[in-house]
Amino acid sequence: MTLINGIGYLASALVLLTFCMRTMLSLRAVAICSNFAFISYALGAKLYPVLVLHIILLPLNAILLFRMINLLRKAKLAAATDLSPAWLQPFMQPKHFKAGETIFRKGQHADLLYMIVSGEVRFPEIDQRLSVGDLFGEIGLFSLERRRTQTAMAETDVDLLWIPDGALKKLCERNPGLSLYFLRLTATRMTQNAARAALVAAS
Repeated sequence: MTLINGIGYLASALVLLTFCMRTMLSLRAVAICSNFAFISYALGAKLYPVLVLHIILLPLNAILLFRMINLLRKAKLAAATDLSPAWLQPFMQPKHFKAGETIFRKGQHADLLYMIVSGEVRFPEIDQRLSVGDLFGEIGLFSLERRRTQTAMAETDVDLLWIPDGALKKLCERNPGLSLYFLRLTATRMTQNAARAALVAAS
């Protein structure tokens, strides 16, 4: 077996290894190694179509790996500090509600997570208000029933960002550390809501 053939077998083995990776971070790292191996193999064997393919794939895999590392770093930092959701904004879409409009009602199917960009949102059942930078809608999104546990209304004119549950699920699957963020956020929100509901009932 020649050195070039050995490099070719190594490159193929690395591609096979990518199918065994449990996270997208490790998959991208192994894919980058396979790109280097295939580039070396293609140069030695003069397989120019293979060479061009992996010269294109190498920077793409590197960019995706960098983005995942950066996103995971921000999520871990947020989970360890103040639950800041700023890292989520690039994946969200805008929506506007006028004062007095209902964003969702208690009992409705939950399929969107929201973030407040401007204005104020009120939850009448527990007499709670959220403002700029706050996330809401996560409890219904992650519950087994997938139902809204509170009604959300625009107290003022409100600009929101939203992300569908499918896109959020993919982010969590690709970066398991994000699940820690939402676990802490949901647990904190449920505790706060329970305390507020008790105060409202006692008043």
